Amino acid sequence: QSDIFGFPVVRPKLLEITALGAAYLAGLAVEFWPDLDSLKSQWKIDRSFEPEMDRAQVEEYLSTWHKAVKRAANWIE
Repeated sequence: QSDIFGFPVVRPKLLEITALGAAYLAGLAVEFWPDLDSLKSQWKIDRSFEPEMDRAQVEEYLSTWHKAVKRAANWIE
């Protein structure tokens, strides 16, 4: 993803981040946490990824992916 988007991607230690986000929002709504700053300390990084792939290679992969998406769209009528 980092190569395709062209910017760093950070992977959190806790991979089930969607459920955690819902829990954080619920906790903020009922004032379990006073504000967003109180949640920032709970965020832990597992690994960061930097773009490394040559842009020409990325463009080639994206072109192939776009072709595949176009073809797949015609499977269902």
